[in-house]
Amino acid sequence: MNKNTVQRIFQRKGWQVRKRAVGFRPRIQVVPSVAQLPDERRATDLCRIWAGQGGWCQLALVMDCCTRELLGWHLSRCGKSKTAESALEQALINRFGYLGRVTGPFLLCSDNGLVFTSQSYTAQVKGYGLQQEFITPCTPEQNGMVERLIRTLKAQCVHRHRFESLAHASRVIADWVGYDNHRRPHQALGMQTPAVRYQLAA
Repeated sequence: MNKNTVQRIFQRKGWQVRKRAVGFRPRIQVVPSVAQLPDERRATDLCRIWAGQGGWCQLALVMDCCTRELLGWHLSRCGKSKTAESALEQALINRFGYLGRVTGPFLLCSDNGLVFTSQSYTAQVKGYGLQQEFITPCTPEQNGMVERLIRTLKAQCVHRHRFESLAHASRVIADWVGYDNHRRPHQALGMQTPAVRYQLAA
């Protein structure tokens, strides 16, 4: 039975699933996603973390592409858009001290995952005055900064601990985020910390 025959049978039985309309997705124009000034472009992504009794959890991250600061993160048992939305809200509060619309041009780069393309997440991004941009499919290097951040976080934090619960994992990750932002020199920043880079660039 060839492909066309199978397709006709599925059509007659009403078994075909309609593809979701993708619509227009603005693509990132540079590789990797870089920025000359703080708050010009941010990158976000999700990764999985084993949290002992909490099981597999999703960690959402939001970083500044200029200073490489990890501004927002949220660890949750579910991988729904609310996890990414919480990380984005934390990033806005940490940078501006409040939650509201940003004033200047502000790009948010992500992959094409269901979380970042969901109606809930895209509506939140638009509501805060941010502009989404998406990497070209199958081109993770375009979001290389946040991918590298995830690799470092796993190597220096996650893989060095045996988390007992979601709360335990959250405490340890919070300590590491403070260390990474304020104490760990980054080679890509000329051996400066992200916090120092932000102070010099602001």
